[in-house]
Amino acid sequence: MDKNSIDPAMSIPAFYAGQSIFLTGGTGFLGKVYIEKILRSCPDVREIFILMRPKKGVPNLNERLEKMLNLPLYDKLREEQPSNFKKLILISGDTSQENLGLSTIDRQMLIERVTIIIHNAASVKFNDSLKYAILTNTRSTRDVCILAESIKNLIALVYVSTAYTHLDNPFIEEKTYPPIADWRKMIKMAESLDEHILSIFTAKCLNNIPNTYLFSKNLAEGVIQEYSSFLPCAIVRPSVVVNSLRDPMPGWIDNFNGPMGLIAAGGKGLVPVLYASNNILQDDIPVDIVINTIILVTWKLGLTTFTPQSTCFVVNCTFPNEKSILFREVSNIGFKVFKEIPFEGVLWTPSTLFVENLIIYYTLTILWHILPAVIIDSVLKLSGHKPMLLGLQKKIYVANRALEHFTFNEWKFDNTNSRALMSSIPFDDREAFSIDLSDFDIEKYIRNGIIGIKKYLLHEDMNRLDAAKTHCKRVDRFVATFKTIIAIGMLWMIYKWICF
Repeated sequence: MDKNSIDPAMSIPAFYAGQSIFLTGGTGFLGKVYIEKILRSCPDVREIFILMRPKKGVPNLNERLEKMLNLPLYDKLREEQPSNFKKLILISGDTSQENLGLSTIDRQMLIERVTIIIHNAASVKFNDSLKYAILTNTRSTRDVCILAESIKNLIALVYVSTAYTHLDNPFIEEKTYPPIADWRKMIKMAESLDEHILSIFTAKCLNNIPNTYLFSKNLAEGVIQEYSSFLPCAIVRPSVVVNSLRDPMPGWIDNFNGPMGLIAAGGKGLVPVLYASNNILQDDIPVDIVINTIILVTWKLGLTTFTPQSTCFVVNCTFPNEKSILFREVSNIGFKVFKEIPFEGVLWTPSTLFVENLIIYYTLTILWHILPAVIIDSVLKLSGHKPMLLGLQKKIYVANRALEHFTFNEWKFDNTNSRALMSSIPFDDREAFSIDLSDFDIEKYIRNGIIGIKKYLLHEDMNRLDAAKTHCKRVDRFVATFKTIIAIGMLWMIYKWICF
């Protein structure tokens, strides 16, 4: 059968055949995996326009793209569909600039050729200034919508949000919620006031939202909600995006954001204590499940006839409630895996105590994090090496405190639309575009994730496992000896205090 005669409703690759996609955030974690998946699994896509900003040190966009495409992530695509790399078209721009920093020529080209927009770009830092977060995450969403209004043959605009934009609701439904503030006024304020003045209003503006990232994403959903009355829009809300489950390889990860940074540090023995509840459920979601959800939402939206009465299609891309596991249990599984697959250069026996009292956490941080870091850095300095541990411990502390709203609170998410999407996948596409987690094996997934961190983030060779295990045994002996000496010392002090 001629591939052009296949019904797009019955084949996801057939739907994407001939489509021109405009992707923002193409160089980020999600964006890179999205590019790989589309080019490999929907090989007849016409082209993908990637918005990319010139970067300090590598101003040439083609050099940046070439460096990105050399990642192991693209090995499978390189083997199966190498010619499809030619379908990537770079567009110079910047989401922190007005109108996305697009040139007139590039803007007109997008207007003429694009049929699908995936707005994935965002600054995900929790400590961004309010001004930068609004301009980058909220104004860019408005400007993407303004561009979409001009595009001649648009069939879908999919906005990648986050599951945590509406934290005042213990149960988050798959619907739009009123934004916390007027997004137009907030954009105007960010454009007109300088950083210092705007920082004074930050606490008042955020209200109960824990950081500027979530605040700006909340406003951005408000933008999409408003424009959805005359544009075919959808919102995908992933929870905490972590390593891949299976596609294009198990364990792919390319950043230390969120829990991945804590896992990497924990595996090195750098997180003896963590400020977190012992009874909070983990809500991580594999990156390939998120990407398949975006692809499916676009397919569903593109097949739906848009009318002014259409509502914004919202999908919560979160871990199924019935499969959830405690964060502490995830940590325990991870430490078991570290015994089998240790990281290199471990500084302390990997283990983490979850502490729920802030005063105890501060005390143990000083005793178990800061003091050992000061001692080890002093030894490094005396031996002519660069001290580094205290700086790492400061970053770990900042990351832990930034995540505390999520390590002490949990939310339930409606997954009705997600389940409906799953059941609507055409039979022949169910394996390639699956978002089913019913047979999820948590121990296998964590193991693959730790291998992924080891290979792709720490760039450690799996062939050196024996040497890493030998080093870990030496560290374990040292730690055991050290703890014994401390225990004996404390018992001696107690004995002296009681007897004299």
